[in-house]
Amino acid sequence: MLVGGQGTRLRPLTLSAPKPLLPTAGVPFLSHLLARAAASGVTHVVLATCYKASMFSEVFGDGSAFGLTMSYVTEDEPLDTGGGIRNAARSLRGSGAADPVVVMNCDILSGHDLCAQLDLHVKSDAAVTLHLVEVADPSRFGCVPTDAAGRVTAFLEKTPNPVTNRINAGCYVFRRDVIDSIPAGRRVSVERETFPGLIAAGEIVMGYHESAYWLDVGTPQAFVRGSCDLVLGRLPAPAVPGQPGPSERLVLGDAVVAQDASVTGGTTVGAGGFIAAGATVAGSVLFDGARVGEGAVVRDSILGRGAVVSAGAVVDDAVIGDDAVIGAGNELTRGVRIWPGTRLEPTSVRFSSDV
Repeated sequence: MLVGGQGTRLRPLTLSAPKPLLPTAGVPFLSHLLARAAASGVTHVVLATCYKASMFSEVFGDGSAFGLTMSYVTEDEPLDTGGGIRNAARSLRGSGAADPVVVMNCDILSGHDLCAQLDLHVKSDAAVTLHLVEVADPSRFGCVPTDAAGRVTAFLEKTPNPVTNRINAGCYVFRRDVIDSIPAGRRVSVERETFPGLIAAGEIVMGYHESAYWLDVGTPQAFVRGSCDLVLGRLPAPAVPGQPGPSERLVLGDAVVAQDASVTGGTTVGAGGFIAAGATVAGSVLFDGARVGEGAVVRDSILGRGAVVSAGAVVDDAVIGDDAVIGAGNELTRGVRIWPGTRLEPTSVRFSSDV
């Protein structure tokens, strides 16, 4: 699993923790991928780390909580997707050239059938099998055309004029010897170098297409959506704490929600959190210790650890960093991001840019 990225699109949340460790529906985001991998029969996971690498072993240990064994490999300098995969190869088990190896990008929520993808890979004797999904705007992703048999004919990374709406969905099955052929010790992009090179060499690169739930959670808006979808039961989520099934909210640990507060839309309230009387919180993610004051409104937003939204304030489509305080009367909208520790005094001014 590739977990080395710095998560710049999710700053300021990723200043204190890597993106795969951010609380998502009550647990670190990576927990959902590990639970899914275990349910698909995976027994050993290698985490390819770089940014804040030591935090992963502190959180997941030996992987036994998921019924897995886990190894950690660290990049001294970022090696991109292919370089990260190659760097992790020394910790892979098994030495057979044709052994299948599952690789996941750890900013994707997906409900696709991993076992079916593996089956297609083996039956096709493929070098690599890519999970493909259809999206409305393929120009933002790697565009992947296939022939009638599902064989990939090109890999067009973020082309402005896509020839298909099927894109690279970030889950691959590699033949082991293909990973061993990736150049070691330097940056390599599978999207720009490895996959096009295999296709040009006549190797079999297959596309496994499935129209299951899929979401790239790399932006704050998508991160909120993914967490809420997990709570609402739109994606099977064995790692979500509490009773399974859809719920309008997930309240963790000793968090307190006033009886007349409205908390809906798949909102998560982290341990030690507090939502006061008359407050409205909809479709949001509140990290541990976050507090929402009396009559305040929080919609489609993320409140970092210990963040405070004071009485009567409005936070709509915003990211509030750890320990930031939004004073009474402030109104923050349209993607504003508040850096950790910032204090906005009580006011009636409306903000719509980074602070």
